[in-house]
Amino acid sequence: MNKKNNEKILFLTGKLAQKRLERILKEMEPVEFTYEIRNIGVSVAALMTAQMIARRLTDTDDIDRIIVPGLCRGDLSKLSEEIGTPCIRGTIDMKDLPIFFGRDCKPVDLSKHDVDIFAEIVDAPMISIEEILARAESYRLDGADVIDVGCLPDTPFPHLEDSIEALHQAGFKVSVDSLNEDELIRGGQAGANFLLSLKESTLWVADEVDSVPIIIPENHTDMKSLYSAIEKFSGKGRSFYADPILDPIHFGFTESIIRYHKLRQKYPNINIIMGIGNITELTEADTTGINAILFGLISEMHLNAVLATQVSAHCRSAVREANMARRIFYAARQDKSLPKGLDGSLLGMHERRPFQYDSDEIQEFYQGVKDPSYRIQVNEKGIHVYNRDGIHIDANPFELFPKLDLLQKDAPHAFYMGVELGRAQIAWQLGKNFMQDEELNWGVCSEKRSEEERIGDLKTTHTMRELRRESNEYKAEGSTLKASRNRKKK
Repeated sequence: MNKKNNEKILFLTGKLAQKRLERILKEMEPVEFTYEIRNIGVSVAALMTAQMIARRLTDTDDIDRIIVPGLCRGDLSKLSEEIGTPCIRGTIDMKDLPIFFGRDCKPVDLSKHDVDIFAEIVDAPMISIEEILARAESYRLDGADVIDVGCLPDTPFPHLEDSIEALHQAGFKVSVDSLNEDELIRGGQAGANFLLSLKESTLWVADEVDSVPIIIPENHTDMKSLYSAIEKFSGKGRSFYADPILDPIHFGFTESIIRYHKLRQKYPNINIIMGIGNITELTEADTTGINAILFGLISEMHLNAVLATQVSAHCRSAVREANMARRIFYAARQDKSLPKGLDGSLLGMHERRPFQYDSDEIQEFYQGVKDPSYRIQVNEKGIHVYNRDGIHIDANPFELFPKLDLLQKDAPHAFYMGVELGRAQIAWQLGKNFMQDEELNWGVCSEKRSEEERIGDLKTTHTMRELRRESNEYKAEGSTLKASRNRKKK
């Protein structure tokens, strides 16, 4: 979105963040816009919703653009239409606003990529067609473009043809992965879109079927045979992929990367596929980082496809990671930039900026609290828990619990605080962002909870509050930051 001359921007925020927002915007000056800051009646900015903004926001006639907190929930496009002013989400961390405006407020476009993902079902002969379809659907949701039906040595696969037909009927592109010529012929005749893997000596299989072949060396590192096979098949005027084979670490990894590089230099225009499972599956390390490095190489060499697997337990989200990695690196390459600051989805264990508030800022928040509800915040010094009666700091929730007097006879509140303090401890240990009432962000490593599920959790919290009031154990409204909304109505 392009900035206009004398553009006026309205920043919406909450009571607790207003002073901090004012300070950050002041530090950004001079800026190429004028601005106004409004607190629309919430204590915590992250509690804002599009529906709430629509109800409470008035007098926007002189506003060109509205920026809402990054965690604001709801449909902003609908909100923009309703109030007649463009609304966009800002940053989750307010400290990132300078970076945000440095990119001219343009969100990073991650809709594009130039690498296809073949997701392999490695044990297809051992499972039913129903299980194959279920696995395929899971991979499709994670971003797979082709479902690779893996065959096993010396293992009958009587339902190969039926599996391919079922996958096609469900809208999948299909590849068959086998070194057995009979299985490749069967797969091709059944309509498989791709065949993995043909060698120079088995190229004849491609003459029998219409499937696109993936060609590999005759012997593991024999690049001459791969070049020969490429030359022979190139003359047929048909599509194909070449794969010089990626080797595991300490078993030829570096040399195999060199093979890919040489292949791309020799044939700048052919399709090349890389099977990344030999690294992700055979290295006991978090696969987000492994996929990031591999897709950096893939991006630089302009490879066209990957074969991904999810066999080992630590590779459970490998397809989803590959899907995000291909998009991030494509965007970075198109922008001629480093793959940094574009998207944090591959930061599963840590975060770029883990702690949002320093101790002085938390102290400022604490001094503004006038009710008994406990707030929790985290920075490098530990977990901070505070209400109107005092503030306590420690890295160990077990040290904090005895100091929280209101919890001693309030089981629902204690349960809630136990959940939140557990999250806070993990955040402090790993260097992750923590926001009370929000799950920790594990990036692409975990599936995102739906808005309905999150609302369900909040309803459970509200039920706990009702139980407290009914038992007369704790009269004050709420145990979380979100309770402040309701206290204003009393």
